[in-house]
Amino acid sequence: MNIARSFNNWRKYRQTVAELDRMSARELNDLGISRGQIRDIAKAAFAR
Repeated sequence: MNIARSFNNWRKYRQTVAELDRMSARELNDLGISRGQIRDIAKAAFAR
């Protein structure tokens, strides 16, 4: 994987984590996500 792609994936990962962190517990629950799963879900989305 090249450096630009790695950087873009890292940036998207951080953005996803930040957006999910801003959600309330109720909003996360509606999506079927617990607060403890946020980083794992974001990592799985961009790990290729």
